[in-house]
Amino acid sequence: MPSHDTRLPLSRRGFLLASTGAAAALALAPAPAHAGARRPFGRFGSPAARLTPQTLYVDPKGRGDHTTVKDAVTAATGSGWTLVLAPGTYRETVAVDATRTEATWIGASEDPRDVVIVYDNAAGTPKPGGGTYGTTGSATTTVQADGFTARWITFANDWLRADHPGITGTQAVAIKVQGDRSAFHHCRFLGHQDTLYADSIALTSFARQYFSHCYAEGDVDFVFGRATAVYEHCHFRTLNRTDLAAAPYGFVFAPSTAGANPRGYLVTRSRVSSEAPDAFYKLARPWVPSSDTTARPSLVVRDTWLGPGIDAAAPYTNMSDAFPWQNQRFAEYRDTGPGGRITVPENRPQLTSEQAQLATTPAYLGDWRPWRETC
Repeated sequence: MPSHDTRLPLSRRGFLLASTGAAAALALAPAPAHAGARRPFGRFGSPAARLTPQTLYVDPKGRGDHTTVKDAVTAATGSGWTLVLAPGTYRETVAVDATRTEATWIGASEDPRDVVIVYDNAAGTPKPGGGTYGTTGSATTTVQADGFTARWITFANDWLRADHPGITGTQAVAIKVQGDRSAFHHCRFLGHQDTLYADSIALTSFARQYFSHCYAEGDVDFVFGRATAVYEHCHFRTLNRTDLAAAPYGFVFAPSTAGANPRGYLVTRSRVSSEAPDAFYKLARPWVPSSDTTARPSLVVRDTWLGPGIDAAAPYTNMSDAFPWQNQRFAEYRDTGPGGRITVPENRPQLTSEQAQLATTPAYLGDWRPWRETC
């Protein structure tokens, strides 16, 4: 089993329990010394000493080019811009459209707890002028452009069911990623339902995405979508719930891979932990959207530690009985931990050693090598 940092990142729920309001909660703990006021942009330059002519500096205290991420994105037209974000909580929604390619966002302190982009829309939140946001519209951050890279940033949605008992559309996306060659290194994704939406710009677009040393938490389908996505050395944490009396509390993965796409989600050398009682979570369920009933969700979980929160006897379930999980492309290989025990073999499809040779990061990402990138 691979080694992992045993320290649990301070979760969105932990922040909320520790304070009286979501906004204050996600202001985070005091910033470490390396994120001090004298050098808000750390080793990444400043407006007076730019890394490159296409580097913009964002600081809510006014020491950069812009005080909001949205304003910096608006200014960064075209391709190849870098945004350096000073420590702070950026309460806003942000969208990177398809024209703003090859963008890089850097959390200046090199600690994702220090830089948080957060908002609190849910699918059922009323929109000004009528209607509701829907799942896609609930996203705090939306990335449609190809070649996007983020490092050391927290993407969050702090909408809470308990605060809105009258809203039934409880999906609340922290980030929706649709571009090809989208990479996230040492980032956090905080939410509850539909936290991390790893998707593509169109049904026929097989967007490749890479998540390395990241942390994602939630309860219902909190990693979902149709991208070809690799999660390597990542930590997934399932939340406890007080609004349900019995299992299951939720599902970690809900891929919606297009039937023509040979590869969906690959989880490798990662871990799944839980705040909830043992066996109260399913590892995955297939999402076959009404907009694409030909989808064949694909998920491989390999060389990964599955904690006791996962139901080892029946880790998969249906989202719709019309599309049983057994007819989809779910498989595991050499998983460990209490949730990885094979007690009912027919419920734990396994790759052969030959098949496992094709279920690797290079095989999924092709000629793109994001794990070799340095900042």
